[in-house]
Amino acid sequence: MDQKEHHKPTDRMLVERVLSGNTRAFGTIVRDTEGLVAQIVFKMIPDREERRDIAQDVYLKVFQKLDSFRFQSKLSTWIARIAYNTCINQLEKNKTSAIGTQYFIRTGEEDDHPHEYADEHDMEENLMGAEFDSLLQSEIEKLPALYKLLITLYHHQELSYSEIAQIVALPDGTIKNYLFRARKILKERMQMIYNKGL
Repeated sequence: MDQKEHHKPTDRMLVERVLSGNTRAFGTIVRDTEGLVAQIVFKMIPDREERRDIAQDVYLKVFQKLDSFRFQSKLSTWIARIAYNTCINQLEKNKTSAIGTQYFIRTGEEDDHPHEYADEHDMEENLMGAEFDSLLQSEIEKLPALYKLLITLYHHQELSYSEIAQIVALPDGTIKNYLFRARKILKERMQMIYNKGL
């Protein structure tokens, strides 16, 4: 067993160390969360050149605001929320229509048949392999920014509904609803592609 795993510092220990001037502890925070921050920035910001600047901006804000962190969530969740807000602010600055308050697909309507697509893994089991994965990734990239982010946080980062809710400031139920819709869109698009015989 790796010795380091046994003595991994807690969020509180890391924050206290940074606030007492230990820059190495901040490096640990960055290392522990950079994958999550990169996923958020990558999924929300289309411009490659902006991504690096935004990631740096996120950690600058984290450093500046660390003394306001109250341990009401995981440190990684709090940092992810800063990353999400930084991306939203950048997109608004760029006057991008991909995200903002109107960035969902017909948010007002709820699905009448929640179980209609419950068996969403059937198709995936039949179409396994690199070709399917590559097509799926390509279709995920075409989703609205928020849907793309939710799929990434839930399926790739394996965050819980409540953790995601804290990051994007939406209720758990709304997160579930949007994830359901995102999967439904993906399933329909993939079926269309395969029905055409690719």
